[in-house]
Amino acid sequence: MRCYIAGVRHHFGLLTDQETTYKGDIVNAFEMAQSEFDKVAEYLNLDKNIASLLRWPLREFRFQVPIRMDDGSLQVFFGNRVQHNDSRGPCKGGIRFHPKESLDVTRALAMWMTWKCAIVDIPLGGGKGGVAVDPSMLSTSEKERLCRVWVNQIWKNIGPRNDVPAPDVGTTPQMMGWMMDEYTKLTGSYNPGVITGKPVGAGGSAGRTEATGFGVVYTIRESMKHLNMDASQSTASIQGFGNVSQHAAIGFADILGGKVVSVSCWDHKAKDAFTYSKADGIDPHFLQGITDIYGTIDREKASEAGYQVEHGDAWLSKDVDVLIPAALEAQINKDTAGQVSKKVRIIAEGANGPTTPEAEAILLKKDVFFIPDCLCNAGGVTVSYFEGVQNDMNYYWKREEVIDLLDEKLTNAFNSVLQKSLERGVSTRDASYIVAIDRVVNAMQFRGWV
Repeated sequence: MRCYIAGVRHHFGLLTDQETTYKGDIVNAFEMAQSEFDKVAEYLNLDKNIASLLRWPLREFRFQVPIRMDDGSLQVFFGNRVQHNDSRGPCKGGIRFHPKESLDVTRALAMWMTWKCAIVDIPLGGGKGGVAVDPSMLSTSEKERLCRVWVNQIWKNIGPRNDVPAPDVGTTPQMMGWMMDEYTKLTGSYNPGVITGKPVGAGGSAGRTEATGFGVVYTIRESMKHLNMDASQSTASIQGFGNVSQHAAIGFADILGGKVVSVSCWDHKAKDAFTYSKADGIDPHFLQGITDIYGTIDREKASEAGYQVEHGDAWLSKDVDVLIPAALEAQINKDTAGQVSKKVRIIAEGANGPTTPEAEAILLKKDVFFIPDCLCNAGGVTVSYFEGVQNDMNYYWKREEVIDLLDEKLTNAFNSVLQKSLERGVSTRDASYIVAIDRVVNAMQFRGWV
């Protein structure tokens, strides 16, 4: 089963509403999520009534989000929130601000969040939401008003015990702070646990910024143990240099002792992608220092520092042990799979859906070990859960405690998926979904839903 949106081109806004694409193939994201669920449900011989319940979200909300612009005009945006399943706990999932935000994409993401939370065994369900808007076109004050009105429209249907949003594409910790504040005003009491991903000092958790990238690294480490690889002698190439990629690169070097030889990024000024390479290893801290908030590396400064600037796809063909696609979906597909070096032993999916099913089939025949996205990039939601726990206690852990707990949680999740894969003789991707669906169905049965 696949956990990806095969073409939600969130960096470029290329698609029509409710459509996704890769290499010319148009699919509906939610229909794809349903069909993938159907495949595993059939494999598990799941009761048809239970399967029918899980194929659709439990609740959906669509609403207008009218805001007063800085010039005094009134502009109406459209928002949504989807709650897929809360049998294991409150729904959990990000708020996406993007011009191509659509209900079907949100449905798919909410369903996948249900599985992701179950894979890492945290007591949360799946949710997702957003607004169809380009946040880069809004002023700071307009963004704040948008956040507050979004909460005004949905506040009765979210909360620490029923649905907990978080940042996603186009949203930031600051925006989560505004949303939490608005919810607190509406309810008349301080409720930091309504939103996670908040700034530290305003109810946020230490360690949240690096959580997803470090989670990628922990699952790579466990994969290397399984494959008897020496992490300190390993090399990696990464697509993307946003928050996840930056901390994956830092962790690969600082935690594993390995060497990242290249990273790629989208240059929003040049409207093109570039790969930055160094045969003796990049310095992720230096590159992080010359990267803007959109994940674009300063090309001139990188060149001056001795980095080789190559075309955007060069990251894919590097002779490395590990590929970490952590930017766009469907980047490793049937047309690009042949570019992957024979040396590559692990593909760690830091992004959602970076590998198409056709490409995965090709690479599995070459004994490439996949760390599926639903496991590999689950560090973020895991620390979001920790943030909610700290909000409930009104006591906040040190960064070291958060990072240690994250490591433990991701390590356990990896081992449960690997064990299931070996027991059943299935891919790690299929194994991850077997683990997830089993846990969700068990919770539904315990509660008497089915």
